[in-house]
Amino acid sequence: MAGLIPPHKLEEIRAASDIVEVVRAYLPLKKAGANFTALCPFHHEKTPSFHVNPQRQIFHCFGCQKGGDVFTFVQEYDRLTFIEAVRRLAERAHIALEFLEAGREGAERGVRERLREIHEQLARHWHSLLIESPAGAPARDYLARRAVSPEAIERFRLGYAPPPWNDTVHWARRCGFDPALVEQGGLILRRDHTEGYYGRFRGRLMFPIADEQGRVIGFSGRIIEGDEKSAKYVNSPETPLFTKGRVIFGLDKARRALLDAGHAVICEGQLDLITCHLAGIENVVAPQGTALTAEQCRILKRYVDEVILCFDSDAAGQQAAMRSLADLLGSGLAIRVATVPAPHDPDSYIKEQGAAAFQARLQEATGFFDFLLARLCASNDVRTDRGRVNIVRAMAGNAGLTGNAVTIDAVIRRTAEQLGLQMEAVRRDFRRWSSLPSRAAQSAESSPIEVRDEVAVPRPGVAEYWLLRILLTDDDLAPWAAEHLDPEWIEHPQVREIVRRQLAAILDDTWQGVPHLLAELPDPATRRLVTEAAAEQKEIQNRVKQLMDIVARLETRHLDAALLEVNRGFANTDPGDVEALAALTRRADALRQRKAELRSIYTG
Repeated sequence: MAGLIPPHKLEEIRAASDIVEVVRAYLPLKKAGANFTALCPFHHEKTPSFHVNPQRQIFHCFGCQKGGDVFTFVQEYDRLTFIEAVRRLAERAHIALEFLEAGREGAERGVRERLREIHEQLARHWHSLLIESPAGAPARDYLARRAVSPEAIERFRLGYAPPPWNDTVHWARRCGFDPALVEQGGLILRRDHTEGYYGRFRGRLMFPIADEQGRVIGFSGRIIEGDEKSAKYVNSPETPLFTKGRVIFGLDKARRALLDAGHAVICEGQLDLITCHLAGIENVVAPQGTALTAEQCRILKRYVDEVILCFDSDAAGQQAAMRSLADLLGSGLAIRVATVPAPHDPDSYIKEQGAAAFQARLQEATGFFDFLLARLCASNDVRTDRGRVNIVRAMAGNAGLTGNAVTIDAVIRRTAEQLGLQMEAVRRDFRRWSSLPSRAAQSAESSPIEVRDEVAVPRPGVAEYWLLRILLTDDDLAPWAAEHLDPEWIEHPQVREIVRRQLAAILDDTWQGVPHLLAELPDPATRRLVTEAAAEQKEIQNRVKQLMDIVARLETRHLDAALLEVNRGFANTDPGDVEALAALTRRADALRQRKAELRSIYTG
């Protein structure tokens, strides 16, 4: 039945259903490191062993071993079928549910895979034009004027789309791509009154837009010369790959830094972000040229608890910061605002004053409501009744979006003090212009649900369990493992199946994270092993070395088993069969040579 729902619709519902918020509607959660914890609803316990991991969007109980994604939690807690759980979450997110006709699911997945290939190859093509072709000279000159380094160009895969209207069309034909499919990807457009197509991006510096796994799914093109009436930026339209309101520029490169810093810096433009990253400030992301959406806020909340808005110092930049507020305030993220002096933006400020000066600006960032109150007092005459009413009304409306009584009370106090008003008078006006949205009733007192008995599965060995933990919690290391690890070296059948699926997805460029892996695993015991490994908080020191040692240990064990088979071959071979003995000798020599090579890696 799950296959009857289009994959993109399942992903839309999953993205709109932050697991922390969903579980919190059922259970009282407490922050515990990177996770949230509670008493498990699936078995009786006195000490919390139920963990919710916001980054991986999974839950796992280390007591009863129940685990899964947001769909699994609703399905298990409310005793629903999968379709019923999806429907309930869709209704919660106000998303219309769709069903596929038989046979369409594979076709839709095939379209997205071909579109990913087109986007990846076009990104390479435009990057090559920028760094190697004479046609890319205007873009190279522009980047030189902006002091964008070759390292930045390489790291962010910047490119150049030449001015000719048919350049992308000709490129697609040379590569053998169907023009109708390239059009579906938003890269070319059909001509109005004549046959044929023309390129959407022309004469522009190109910024590839990637998903959280680093796969190119769209582009943003900045004009560098020509008609001043042309739009400064042109972005990919909505496509089967790209939904503007769900994508955050630079998130694929900032994920680790966000987790380490605990907060995200939100800049306005791509060049601001690139300059920050190259200056060593990597917990920086950018919206797609618009205000942050509710879905982008939910995604950010998987990584951080706080955001610092740092848009341009001009009026347009400050207004851009204000446009992001409604969804930010409703997300539960703490908000601060950092400013750089006019006429700077973060890009120019870092290049003139240095990274340390910009870091100091971030550290001095003021709380959002202090920033808003100062802004309102500067734009309204606080000496008049009208001005004070405007300020109180705006503060009340924004504070009400937080849905947090403590925050609202603090804002009332600051507003009253700033305007010299009685706090009770301000409080009455706040009640008129703001309201606290009621949260769904929590069901902490409801009876725990007992998990049914299932066949016990032997625990994996320490090395194989740690391998699983590293691969499921560090996407940056998984590609190395995909190149160096053969899953057949793994003895534990469930670990072998999990790793096989993950590494195959990495090599096929279809890896979409732990929740998607869980959806593909039919065995409950295997799914529990995934959620346990991904949710465990015990720190793994020296991850790179640990992974290399484990892979070397597994390969050595495999080589030893192969040598044992060779020795058996010697014992069972006729002494007169010279060719067979020579082949066994060559095989044994090759195995011993490989073991010798591994000694420089394996230190166990």
